[in-house]
Amino acid sequence: MRIRPLVASATAAVSAAAVLTGCGAAGGAGTDGPVTLELWSWTAEGQSVVDQWNNENPDIQVKLTDAGGGDESSQKLLTASRAGNAPDLALVEYTTLPSLIVADVPQEITDYVGDVQDAFTEGTWAQTTFDGAVFGVPQDVGPMAFVYRTDRFEELGVPVPTTWEEFRTAAAAVKEADPDAVITSLPPTEFGFFAGVATQAGGEWWSVDGDEWTVGIADEASLEVADYFEELATDGLIQTEPLLTPEYNAMVNAGTMLSWPSAVWAPSVIESVAPDTAGKWAMAPLPQWTPGDKAVAYQGGSALVVTKDSEHPEEAAKFATWLNASEEGNGLLLDTQSLYPASDEGQEMAESNDPPSLMPQQKDFYSVAADISSDTVPVTWGPDVNLAKSVFEDELGKAIKNGTPWRDAFVATQDAVVADMKETGFTVSNG
Repeated sequence: MRIRPLVASATAAVSAAAVLTGCGAAGGAGTDGPVTLELWSWTAEGQSVVDQWNNENPDIQVKLTDAGGGDESSQKLLTASRAGNAPDLALVEYTTLPSLIVADVPQEITDYVGDVQDAFTEGTWAQTTFDGAVFGVPQDVGPMAFVYRTDRFEELGVPVPTTWEEFRTAAAAVKEADPDAVITSLPPTEFGFFAGVATQAGGEWWSVDGDEWTVGIADEASLEVADYFEELATDGLIQTEPLLTPEYNAMVNAGTMLSWPSAVWAPSVIESVAPDTAGKWAMAPLPQWTPGDKAVAYQGGSALVVTKDSEHPEEAAKFATWLNASEEGNGLLLDTQSLYPASDEGQEMAESNDPPSLMPQQKDFYSVAADISSDTVPVTWGPDVNLAKSVFEDELGKAIKNGTPWRDAFVATQDAVVADMKETGFTVSNG
Protein backbone atom coordinates (compact mmCIF):
# COMPACT_ATOMS: atom_id res chain seq x y z
CA MET A 1 0.00 0.00 0.00
CA ARG A 2 1.27 3.46 -0.80
CA ILE A 3 0.77 5.96 1.99
CA ARG A 4 1.98 9.49 1.45
CA PRO A 5 4.72 10.52 3.89
CA LEU A 6 3.62 11.96 7.16
CA VAL A 7 4.08 15.70 7.49
CA ALA A 8 4.19 16.87 11.11
CA SER A 9 2.99 20.42 10.61
CA ALA A 10 4.18 22.97 13.09
CA THR A 11 0.91 24.86 12.71
CA ALA A 12 -1.41 22.39 14.37
CA ALA A 13 -3.19 25.03 16.39
CA VAL A 14 -6.62 26.25 15.48
CA SER A 15 -7.63 29.87 15.79
CA ALA A 16 -9.71 29.64 18.91
CA ALA A 17 -9.77 33.29 19.81
CA ALA A 18 -10.84 34.39 16.34
CA VAL A 19 -12.33 31.24 14.86
CA LEU A 20 -13.93 29.35 17.69
CA THR A 21 -15.21 31.90 20.13
CA GLY A 22 -14.30 35.39 19.00
CA CYS A 23 -13.68 36.38 22.60
CA GLY A 24 -10.49 37.14 24.47
CA ALA A 25 -9.24 35.94 27.81
CA ALA A 26 -11.17 36.75 30.93
CA GLY A 27 -9.54 39.02 33.41
CA GLY A 28 -8.50 37.81 36.82
CA ALA A 29 -6.26 39.74 39.10
CA GLY A 30 -4.97 37.96 42.17
CA THR A 31 -6.72 38.40 45.50
CA ASP A 32 -5.27 39.46 48.84
CA GLY A 33 -6.91 36.76 50.94
CA PRO A 34 -7.30 32.99 50.79
CA VAL A 35 -9.31 31.64 47.88
CA THR A 36 -11.00 28.32 47.30
CA LEU A 37 -10.89 26.74 43.85
CA GLU A 38 -13.30 24.06 42.73
CA LEU A 39 -11.72 21.29 40.64
CA TRP A 40 -13.55 18.70 38.58
CA SER A 41 -11.49 15.63 37.71
CA TRP A 42 -11.77 11.86 37.49
CA THR A 43 -8.23 10.59 38.04
CA ALA A 44 -7.43 7.98 40.66
CA GLU A 45 -6.23 9.24 44.05
CA GLY A 46 -7.07 12.80 43.10
CA GLN A 47 -7.83 13.73 46.70
CA SER A 48 -4.31 12.78 47.78
CA VAL A 49 -2.92 15.20 45.22
CA VAL A 50 -5.27 17.98 46.33
CA ASP A 51 -4.43 17.34 49.97
CA GLN A 52 -0.73 17.79 49.30
CA TRP A 53 -1.34 21.07 47.47
CA ASN A 54 -3.65 22.33 50.21
CA ASN A 55 -1.12 21.54 52.93
CA GLU A 56 1.53 23.56 51.12
CA ASN A 57 -0.67 26.43 49.90
CA PRO A 58 -2.92 27.73 52.69
CA ASP A 59 -3.83 30.82 50.65
CA ILE A 60 -5.12 28.81 47.67
CA GLN A 61 -7.26 25.86 48.66
CA VAL A 62 -8.63 23.35 46.16
CA LYS A 63 -11.87 21.40 46.56
CA LEU A 64 -12.12 18.26 44.42
CA THR A 65 -15.25 16.83 42.81
CA ASP A 66 -15.15 13.55 40.89
CA ALA A 67 -17.05 14.45 37.73
CA GLY A 68 -16.55 11.17 35.89
CA GLY A 69 -14.59 10.91 32.65
CA GLY A 70 -15.09 11.09 28.93
CA ASP A 71 -18.22 12.42 27.26
CA GLU A 72 -20.15 12.37 30.54
CA SER A 73 -17.72 14.77 32.18
CA SER A 74 -17.69 17.15 29.22
CA GLN A 75 -21.47 17.29 29.10
CA LYS A 76 -21.66 18.02 32.82
CA LEU A 77 -19.11 20.79 32.40
CA LEU A 78 -21.00 22.30 29.47
CA THR A 79 -24.28 22.22 31.40
CA ALA A 80 -22.68 23.86 34.44
CA SER A 81 -21.06 26.54 32.30
CA ARG A 82 -24.37 27.41 30.65
CA ALA A 83 -25.84 27.81 34.11
CA GLY A 84 -22.97 30.06 35.11
CA ASN A 85 -21.62 27.79 37.82
CA ALA A 86 -18.80 25.83 36.24
CA PRO A 87 -15.85 24.94 38.50
CA ASP A 88 -12.66 26.97 38.45
CA LEU A 89 -10.69 24.05 37.01
CA ALA A 90 -11.73 21.00 35.03
CA LEU A 91 -9.93 18.06 33.50
CA VAL A 92 -10.95 17.62 29.85
CA GLU A 93 -9.87 15.26 27.12
CA TYR A 94 -7.92 16.82 24.26
CA THR A 95 -10.53 15.71 21.72
CA THR A 96 -13.32 17.58 23.52
CA LEU A 97 -11.45 20.82 24.16
CA PRO A 98 -12.27 22.48 20.79
CA SER A 99 -16.01 21.90 21.23
CA LEU A 100 -15.80 23.36 24.74
CA ILE A 101 -14.01 26.42 23.36
CA VAL A 102 -16.80 26.81 20.80
CA ALA A 103 -19.24 26.74 23.71
CA ASP A 104 -17.17 29.39 25.55
CA VAL A 105 -16.43 27.14 28.53
CA PRO A 106 -12.67 27.61 29.13
CA GLN A 107 -10.90 30.93 29.20
CA GLU A 108 -7.57 31.82 27.69
CA ILE A 109 -4.73 31.52 30.20
CA THR A 110 -1.75 32.41 28.01
CA ASP A 111 -0.51 35.14 30.35
CA TYR A 112 -0.53 32.78 33.30
CA VAL A 113 1.10 29.66 31.83
CA GLY A 114 3.28 30.80 28.96
CA ASP A 115 6.45 30.33 30.99
CA VAL A 116 5.93 26.55 31.19
CA GLN A 117 5.55 25.93 27.45
CA ASP A 118 9.09 24.60 27.20
CA ALA A 119 8.18 21.85 29.67
CA PHE A 120 6.27 20.08 26.89
CA THR A 121 6.97 18.88 23.37
CA GLU A 122 5.50 20.87 20.51
CA GLY A 123 2.97 18.15 19.76
CA THR A 124 1.80 18.04 23.37
CA TRP A 125 1.54 21.82 23.86
CA ALA A 126 -0.38 22.06 20.59
CA GLN A 127 -3.19 20.00 22.12
CA THR A 128 -4.17 22.97 24.29
CA THR A 129 -2.88 25.89 22.22
CA PHE A 130 -4.95 27.47 19.49
CA ASP A 131 -3.45 30.14 17.25
CA GLY A 132 -1.09 31.14 20.04
CA ALA A 133 -3.84 31.27 22.68
CA VAL A 134 -3.47 28.76 25.51
CA PHE A 135 -6.62 27.19 26.93
CA GLY A 136 -5.21 24.51 29.21
CA VAL A 137 -2.14 22.83 30.66
CA PRO A 138 -1.47 19.28 29.39
CA GLN A 139 -1.68 16.68 32.13
CA ASP A 140 -1.30 13.22 30.65
CA VAL A 141 -0.76 11.88 27.15
CA GLY A 142 -1.34 8.65 25.27
CA PRO A 143 1.24 8.38 22.49
CA MET A 144 0.31 5.41 20.34
CA ALA A 145 2.20 2.17 20.88
CA PHE A 146 2.05 -1.58 20.21
CA VAL A 147 1.36 -3.85 23.21
CA TYR A 148 1.78 -7.55 22.50
CA ARG A 149 2.12 -11.06 23.97
CA THR A 150 5.83 -11.82 23.92
CA ASP A 151 5.35 -15.50 24.76
CA ARG A 152 2.89 -16.16 21.96
CA PHE A 153 4.87 -14.26 19.31
CA GLU A 154 7.95 -16.28 20.28
CA GLU A 155 6.05 -19.56 20.44
CA LEU A 156 4.58 -19.05 16.98
CA GLY A 157 7.88 -17.79 15.55
CA VAL A 158 6.38 -14.47 14.47
CA PRO A 159 8.63 -11.36 14.50
CA VAL A 160 7.22 -8.28 16.17
CA PRO A 161 6.19 -5.94 13.32
CA THR A 162 7.92 -2.60 12.95
CA THR A 163 5.92 -1.47 9.90
CA TRP A 164 2.30 -1.91 8.90
CA GLU A 165 3.45 -4.02 5.96
CA GLU A 166 5.17 -6.31 8.45
CA PHE A 167 2.01 -6.22 10.57
CA ARG A 168 0.05 -7.80 7.74
CA THR A 169 2.74 -10.47 7.32
CA ALA A 170 2.70 -11.13 11.05
CA ALA A 171 -1.10 -11.34 11.12
CA ALA A 172 -1.04 -13.94 8.37
CA ALA A 173 1.71 -15.90 10.10
CA VAL A 174 -0.24 -15.94 13.37
CA LYS A 175 -3.34 -17.24 11.63
CA GLU A 176 -1.39 -19.94 9.81
CA ALA A 177 0.46 -21.10 12.92
CA ASP A 178 -2.63 -21.05 15.18
CA PRO A 179 -6.05 -20.81 13.47
CA ASP A 180 -7.66 -20.08 16.86
CA ALA A 181 -5.52 -17.00 17.39
CA VAL A 182 -5.65 -13.54 15.89
CA ILE A 183 -3.17 -10.69 16.03
CA THR A 184 -5.73 -8.12 17.19
CA SER A 185 -9.29 -6.80 17.04
CA LEU A 186 -10.08 -3.36 15.62
CA PRO A 187 -13.82 -2.67 15.90
CA PRO A 188 -15.63 0.38 14.52
CA THR A 189 -15.86 1.81 18.03
CA GLU A 190 -12.11 2.50 17.96
CA PHE A 191 -12.51 5.99 16.51
CA GLY A 192 -9.40 7.20 18.31
CA PHE A 193 -7.28 4.42 16.83
CA PHE A 194 -8.38 5.08 13.25
CA ALA A 195 -7.93 8.82 13.67
CA GLY A 196 -4.46 8.19 15.08
CA VAL A 197 -3.19 5.86 12.37
CA ALA A 198 -4.64 8.13 9.68
CA THR A 199 -2.72 11.03 11.24
CA GLN A 200 0.38 8.84 11.36
CA ALA A 201 -0.07 8.21 7.63
CA GLY A 202 -0.20 11.93 6.87
CA GLY A 203 -3.93 12.59 7.12
CA GLU A 204 -5.35 15.72 8.71
CA TRP A 205 -8.91 15.18 9.83
CA TRP A 206 -9.33 18.86 10.72
CA SER A 207 -7.17 21.85 9.83
CA VAL A 208 -7.73 25.58 9.79
CA ASP A 209 -6.23 28.55 7.99
CA GLY A 210 -7.41 31.87 9.34
CA ASP A 211 -11.15 31.42 9.68
CA GLU A 212 -11.44 28.69 7.03
CA TRP A 213 -11.58 25.04 8.04
CA THR A 214 -10.75 22.00 5.97
CA VAL A 215 -12.08 18.56 6.90
CA GLY A 216 -9.85 15.68 5.83
CA ILE A 217 -11.47 12.58 7.31
CA ALA A 218 -11.80 11.32 3.73
CA ASP A 219 -8.44 12.61 2.49
CA GLU A 220 -6.35 10.25 0.40
CA ALA A 221 -4.11 9.10 3.24
CA SER A 222 -7.12 8.26 5.42
CA LEU A 223 -8.89 6.38 2.62
CA GLU A 224 -5.78 4.28 2.00
CA VAL A 225 -5.67 3.51 5.71
CA ALA A 226 -9.32 2.41 5.48
CA ASP A 227 -8.48 0.15 2.54
CA TYR A 228 -5.54 -1.39 4.40
CA PHE A 229 -7.50 -2.42 7.48
CA GLU A 230 -10.50 -3.50 5.40
CA GLU A 231 -8.23 -5.92 3.52
CA LEU A 232 -6.97 -7.34 6.81
CA ALA A 233 -10.51 -7.88 8.06
CA THR A 234 -11.77 -9.32 4.75
CA ASP A 235 -8.89 -11.81 4.74
CA GLY A 236 -9.69 -12.84 8.31
CA LEU A 237 -6.37 -11.54 9.64
CA ILE A 238 -7.91 -9.24 12.25
CA GLN A 239 -11.18 -9.29 14.14
CA THR A 240 -13.65 -6.42 14.28
CA GLU A 241 -15.43 -7.52 17.47
CA PRO A 242 -15.74 -5.08 20.39
CA LEU A 243 -12.94 -4.78 22.91
CA LEU A 244 -13.14 -5.63 26.60
CA THR A 245 -16.25 -7.79 26.30
CA PRO A 246 -16.34 -11.16 28.10
CA GLU A 247 -15.48 -12.86 24.80
CA TYR A 248 -12.57 -10.53 24.10
CA ASN A 249 -11.27 -10.82 27.66
CA ALA A 250 -11.40 -14.61 27.44
CA MET A 251 -9.21 -14.52 24.35
CA VAL A 252 -6.75 -12.19 26.06
CA ASN A 253 -6.53 -14.57 29.02
CA ALA A 254 -6.22 -17.63 26.76
CA GLY A 255 -3.44 -16.11 24.68
CA THR A 256 -5.42 -16.13 21.45
CA MET A 257 -5.66 -12.31 21.24
CA LEU A 258 -2.03 -11.46 20.65
CA SER A 259 -1.78 -7.67 20.63
CA TRP A 260 -3.44 -4.32 21.07
CA PRO A 261 -2.25 -1.44 18.86
CA SER A 262 -3.24 1.37 21.19
CA ALA A 263 -1.23 3.66 23.47
CA VAL A 264 1.11 3.66 26.44
CA TRP A 265 -1.84 3.47 28.84
CA ALA A 266 -2.92 0.04 27.57
CA PRO A 267 -1.01 -2.16 30.07
CA SER A 268 -3.18 -1.14 33.01
CA VAL A 269 -6.33 -1.89 31.01
CA ILE A 270 -5.09 -5.32 29.98
CA GLU A 271 -4.04 -6.14 33.52
CA SER A 272 -7.51 -5.23 34.78
CA VAL A 273 -9.05 -8.00 32.66
CA ALA A 274 -6.19 -10.52 32.51
CA PRO A 275 -4.03 -10.18 35.66
CA ASP A 276 -2.75 -13.75 35.39
CA THR A 277 -1.00 -12.92 32.10
CA ALA A 278 1.41 -10.51 33.80
CA GLY A 279 4.98 -11.06 32.65
CA LYS A 280 3.89 -12.21 29.20
CA TRP A 281 3.49 -8.77 27.59
CA ALA A 282 5.75 -6.03 26.28
CA MET A 283 5.39 -2.67 24.59
CA ALA A 284 7.05 -1.62 21.33
CA PRO A 285 6.68 1.38 19.03
CA LEU A 286 3.59 1.41 16.84
CA PRO A 287 4.22 -0.06 13.36
CA GLN A 288 5.18 2.62 10.83
CA TRP A 289 3.63 3.40 7.45
CA THR A 290 6.95 4.67 6.13
CA PRO A 291 10.02 2.76 7.36
CA GLY A 292 12.17 5.05 9.46
CA ASP A 293 9.41 7.57 10.16
CA LYS A 294 8.65 6.97 13.83
CA ALA A 295 6.28 9.89 14.44
CA VAL A 296 2.94 8.85 15.93
CA ALA A 297 -0.27 10.51 17.00
CA TYR A 298 -1.92 10.49 20.39
CA GLN A 299 -4.75 8.23 21.42
CA GLY A 300 -6.13 9.71 24.59
CA GLY A 301 -4.88 12.24 27.08
CA SER A 302 -6.25 15.20 28.99
CA ALA A 303 -5.52 18.71 30.21
CA LEU A 304 -6.56 21.03 33.02
CA VAL A 305 -8.51 24.07 31.86
CA VAL A 306 -9.58 27.17 33.73
CA THR A 307 -13.22 27.98 33.04
CA LYS A 308 -14.61 31.39 32.17
CA ASP A 309 -16.67 31.24 35.38
CA SER A 310 -13.58 31.24 37.58
CA GLU A 311 -13.07 34.44 39.54
CA HIS A 312 -9.50 33.40 40.27
CA PRO A 313 -7.94 32.36 36.97
CA GLU A 314 -4.40 33.24 38.00
CA GLU A 315 -4.58 31.06 41.11
CA ALA A 316 -6.27 28.28 39.14
CA ALA A 317 -3.52 28.39 36.53
CA LYS A 318 -0.94 28.25 39.30
CA PHE A 319 -2.39 24.95 40.53
CA ALA A 320 -2.55 23.59 36.97
CA THR A 321 1.09 24.41 36.29
CA TRP A 322 2.22 23.04 39.66
CA LEU A 323 0.53 19.71 39.06
CA ASN A 324 1.59 19.29 35.46
CA ALA A 325 4.89 21.13 35.07
CA SER A 326 6.68 20.85 38.42
CA GLU A 327 8.83 18.03 39.72
CA GLU A 328 6.56 17.57 42.73
CA GLY A 329 3.40 17.52 40.63
CA ASN A 330 4.81 15.09 38.10
CA GLY A 331 5.87 12.80 40.90
CA LEU A 332 2.27 12.72 42.10
CA LEU A 333 0.96 12.05 38.58
CA LEU A 334 3.35 9.12 38.29
CA ASP A 335 3.44 7.56 41.71
CA THR A 336 0.06 8.47 43.17
CA GLN A 337 -2.18 8.59 40.12
CA SER A 338 -0.39 6.15 37.79
CA LEU A 339 -0.65 8.53 34.84
CA TYR A 340 1.88 9.00 32.05
CA PRO A 341 2.75 12.68 32.41
CA ALA A 342 2.52 15.06 29.50
CA SER A 343 5.64 17.01 30.44
CA ASP A 344 9.14 16.10 29.36
CA GLU A 345 10.33 16.15 32.96
CA GLY A 346 7.56 13.80 34.05
CA GLN A 347 8.42 11.36 31.31
CA GLU A 348 12.11 11.49 32.27
CA MET A 349 11.15 10.86 35.88
CA ALA A 350 9.12 7.86 34.77
CA GLU A 351 12.27 6.18 33.44
CA SER A 352 13.42 5.54 37.00
CA ASN A 353 10.09 3.94 37.93
CA ASP A 354 9.37 0.24 37.84
CA PRO A 355 7.61 -0.88 34.65
CA PRO A 356 3.88 -1.57 34.75
CA SER A 357 3.07 -4.71 36.69
CA LEU A 358 1.69 -6.30 33.51
CA MET A 359 5.23 -6.38 32.12
CA PRO A 360 7.65 -6.34 35.08
CA GLN A 361 10.39 -7.88 32.91
CA GLN A 362 10.47 -4.92 30.49
CA LYS A 363 12.85 -2.71 32.43
CA ASP A 364 13.09 -0.23 29.56
CA PHE A 365 9.31 0.31 29.36
CA TYR A 366 9.41 3.99 30.27
CA SER A 367 12.48 4.62 28.16
CA VAL A 368 10.59 3.19 25.19
CA ALA A 369 7.56 5.29 26.14
CA ALA A 370 9.65 8.48 26.34
CA ASP A 371 11.24 7.78 22.96
CA ILE A 372 7.81 7.24 21.41
CA SER A 373 6.45 10.40 23.02
CA SER A 374 9.38 12.51 21.84
CA ASP A 375 8.16 12.38 18.24
CA THR A 376 4.42 12.99 18.27
CA VAL A 377 2.38 14.73 15.61
CA PRO A 378 0.69 18.03 16.45
CA VAL A 379 -3.01 17.47 15.80
CA THR A 380 -5.96 19.80 15.27
CA TRP A 381 -9.26 18.48 16.59
CA GLY A 382 -12.43 19.96 15.18
CA PRO A 383 -15.34 21.51 17.05
CA ASP A 384 -17.63 18.52 16.48
CA VAL A 385 -15.55 15.46 17.38
CA ASN A 386 -18.47 13.85 19.22
CA LEU A 387 -20.59 13.97 16.06
CA ALA A 388 -17.74 12.59 13.99
CA LYS A 389 -17.22 9.75 16.45
CA SER A 390 -20.90 8.81 16.47
CA VAL A 391 -21.28 8.87 12.68
CA PHE A 392 -17.99 7.04 12.14
CA GLU A 393 -18.92 4.21 14.48
CA ASP A 394 -22.35 3.80 12.90
CA GLU A 395 -21.13 3.94 9.31
CA LEU A 396 -18.12 1.68 9.79
CA GLY A 397 -20.27 -0.79 11.68
CA LYS A 398 -22.69 -0.88 8.73
CA ALA A 399 -19.83 -1.30 6.25
CA ILE A 400 -18.44 -4.26 8.18
CA LYS A 401 -21.87 -5.86 8.51
CA ASN A 402 -22.86 -5.32 4.87
CA GLY A 403 -19.47 -5.99 3.29
CA THR A 404 -19.29 -2.54 1.71
CA PRO A 405 -16.07 -0.52 1.39
CA TRP A 406 -14.73 0.89 4.64
CA ARG A 407 -13.70 4.06 2.86
CA ASP A 408 -17.40 4.82 2.36
CA ALA A 409 -17.68 5.18 6.15
CA PHE A 410 -14.87 7.73 6.16
CA VAL A 411 -16.57 9.66 3.34
CA ALA A 412 -19.95 9.59 5.10
CA THR A 413 -18.34 10.84 8.30
CA GLN A 414 -16.66 13.69 6.48
CA ASP A 415 -19.91 14.66 4.76
CA ALA A 416 -21.75 14.73 8.08
CA VAL A 417 -19.02 16.75 9.78
CA VAL A 418 -18.83 19.30 6.95
CA ALA A 419 -22.60 19.72 6.91
CA ASP A 420 -22.69 20.17 10.68
CA MET A 421 -19.89 22.73 10.68
CA LYS A 422 -21.50 24.75 7.89
CA GLU A 423 -24.84 24.68 9.67
CA THR A 424 -23.13 25.86 12.84
CA GLY A 425 -21.66 28.81 11.02
CA PHE A 426 -18.09 27.75 10.29
CA THR A 427 -16.46 28.47 6.94
CA VAL A 428 -15.43 25.13 5.42
CA SER A 429 -13.31 24.93 2.31
CA ASN A 430 -14.46 21.52 1.13
CA GLY A 431 -17.61 19.49 0.92
